[in-house]
Amino acid sequence: MNPLVIIPTYNESQSITEVIDGLLSLRENVEILVVDDNSPDGTAQLVAARGIPRIHLLSRESKTGLGGAYRAGFLWALSKKRFSHVVTMDGDGSHRAIDLSLMLSKAETVNSVVFGTRWMPGGAIINWPKSRQFLSKAGTRYAKFALKIDLRDLTGGFRVYPISLLEDLNISLIQSEGYCFQIEMARACVAHGNILIESPITFVERVSGVSKMSRSIVVEALWRVSVWGFMRRFGNNADKLHYVK
Repeated sequence: MNPLVIIPTYNESQSITEVIDGLLSLRENVEILVVDDNSPDGTAQLVAARGIPRIHLLSRESKTGLGGAYRAGFLWALSKKRFSHVVTMDGDGSHRAIDLSLMLSKAETVNSVVFGTRWMPGGAIINWPKSRQFLSKAGTRYAKFALKIDLRDLTGGFRVYPISLLEDLNISLIQSEGYCFQIEMARACVAHGNILIESPITFVERVSGVSKMSRSIVVEALWRVSVWGFMRRFGNNADKLHYVK
């Protein structure tokens, strides 16, 4: 197993060093790709200064959203042709390397997509505001209802994807920019037909920096999920034709 961890960042200078150190201590063969959206706080400079071969930096010219960062990271991973799995992970310290160890073991055993899940036995949330918990739960419930995806955490971004799955997907057609990107990736995985399994994680609210959540992100998710739900009801095999090569 040769995993790549993709971490999108924008102004995460206060947390990125600790996140990287946790991953480096996890497995000797884990590589890290930080996709930075021109952070003015020097996040990219901190990453570049590490000078470790296992740490890679992809600097983008401007902040265009979470989805754009992940699409760029996926395409970078595919171009290298040496990774077996791709991990998506936040750069603010909310996702723990210790949870990734179990997720990688599950992915290696069954070659499936592993969803880090807060809302399941063994999962937990630390210091997250009740309003954000409500928003996350409501978003997952609505997406489950509209898209008929039987997962307990569709809005979380801590996941392990087999590289074979990403090779089969039309990455450029996954167009969501905000946190809705996570829901759209789940939709694409279902269209592909890959096995989807859940793994409990402990989500820790950031202790530094500023959340990227905004009203426009919520509106994008509500609009896109509603449209996808309508398409699912009347579009027959449209998802598979759209996402899978």
